[in-house]
Amino acid sequence: MCSAEKADLVRAIGAEQVIDYNTEDPVDGRRHYDVILDIGGGRPVARLRRALVPHGTLVITGEDGGRWLGPIPRNLRALLLSPWVNHRLTAFVARQNHDDLMELTGLIEAGAITPAVDRVYPLAEAAAALRHLADGRARGKVVLTI
Repeated sequence: MCSAEKADLVRAIGAEQVIDYNTEDPVDGRRHYDVILDIGGGRPVARLRRALVPHGTLVITGEDGGRWLGPIPRNLRALLLSPWVNHRLTAFVARQNHDDLMELTGLIEAGAITPAVDRVYPLAEAAAALRHLADGRARGKVVLTI
């Protein structure tokens, strides 16, 4: 799911189906999914659950949230609700470690995966890089070089 402006990039990195979130609501209940990975956090858990197949899984990564606790209350509510509904509701928090980062580096160096890099900025232009991200124009990762 992305904007129409980013659809070609998303297809180029391997997406089989692209949904323009400006023209179509992927969780309106017309389609059902085995797994929903909620990265943005902009939709209520109940709405996301309506788009799951019976016994489907909702994974909340927790980008969005309140000022003080971030996504923690939303994640906690989903985890507490999970035993009482016919869906698996879970949260995912990335934990970087040296071994995983070295494996990822090896895959990149071998050409097995290619990160989508939008722009590279020198560290002195970090403010411009942040503005570019905040404007929502990035079509991939924004990299700072040191």
